[in-house]
Amino acid sequence: MTKQRISGRVGGLATGYDVNLTWDGAHLTGRIGGAHQGKDVHLSVGDGEVSGRVGGKHVGFDVRGTLGPQALSLRLGGATLGKDLRLELGRTRFTGRLGGPKIGHDVSLKTTVPNRLSGRIGGRVDGKDVRLSTAAPLEVAALAAVIAFEALEQDHQSSAAASS
Repeated sequence: MTKQRISGRVGGLATGYDVNLTWDGAHLTGRIGGAHQGKDVHLSVGDGEVSGRVGGKHVGFDVRGTLGPQALSLRLGGATLGKDLRLELGRTRFTGRLGGPKIGHDVSLKTTVPNRLSGRIGGRVDGKDVRLSTAAPLEVAALAAVIAFEALEQDHQSSAAASS
């Protein structure tokens, strides 16, 4: 399989992250964010299982879960400080929730143009727009959008804590 790029942006110009990833059919690798602030991505996807890490050894989060024909189910982070992701995968729409019922973010992504995934993760105030282009499977693009959002959220929380 030839490598397929997943590129675009999660969030706005001032408070968003660029997405520059490569999908080879079994691995999702690359970078989310910029040269100074952002995270490297190293995920393996095979036999319906997703595993790997976003970020470095000390700053980042583990990704573990399953990717099936109708659902993406992941744990981002550890058992105590992590978040669950549950997405229902349709032919052109991906909907679900990142986090719990009270503290979490709705996920609504869709494809209206071939090879483009767009939508929003989170609400009107605290959410981020998603705009990705790729020839990779759209469920892999949805995975990329969610990990980019989580990386952005973690980095913004770290920046806010450091400045207070």
